[in-house]
Amino acid sequence: MSPELRRHDDADLLVGDLASALLDRIEAAQARGEVPHVALTGGTITEALHRELARRAPDSSVDWSRVDFWWGDERFVPADSTDRNARQAREAFLDRVGVDPARVHEVPASDQVATAEDAAAAYDAALREHGGGTFEVLMLGIGPDGHTASLFPGHPALGARDAVAVAVHDSPKPPPDRVSLTFEAMERARAVWFIASGDGKAEAVARALAAEGSVEETPARGVRNEATVWWLDEAAASALP
Repeated sequence: MSPELRRHDDADLLVGDLASALLDRIEAAQARGEVPHVALTGGTITEALHRELARRAPDSSVDWSRVDFWWGDERFVPADSTDRNARQAREAFLDRVGVDPARVHEVPASDQVATAEDAAAAYDAALREHGGGTFEVLMLGIGPDGHTASLFPGHPALGARDAVAVAVHDSPKPPPDRVSLTFEAMERARAVWFIASGDGKAEAVARALAAEGSVEETPARGVRNEATVWWLDEAAASALP
């Protein structure tokens, strides 16, 4: 099944539509009696999304104390580092809407465990114990080089098998040490939402969505899910046919 494309005139419209869709998705899951699990991502456009979610929270019917939050990847740096995706999400969103701290599942930081391998093992175990088997929504970005989460072109982590999370070293984008979900873990999401904004992402988006191409060159091609949506502004979609 081909992924769905949702194109928006600009980043503001993209953020607004995406916030509405995520709130609707969480509300629907809770109406079914479920506790949805949502995996967040980092990046500039995502920070705008997080602030918009926090702004809309008082008017939403979402019970934020009954949502579990995870991350598709994390930088292996100290817990208070501004490089941490989790710190950005907490400050812009999670700490402002009444999320149960016990339902925020961060990747262990470098001042909490010794190595990125230890962090990946702990995150793997937490997902297996508390993850409920799947994400309601897995949010992912894409880099100008085609990477997604912390799976980079030509990197050995692309081939990780029988694991939920993997340590990543020598990342071409600093910081060098990270933890990422594997492709196998991503495939268990009910929905995968890629988010891209700006003309700097346009060529990578076009490669990811092309009829032909390799995962080694463009790792975003390796996420296979029947319910995949690409949320794009016109700048990010500008190299598509």
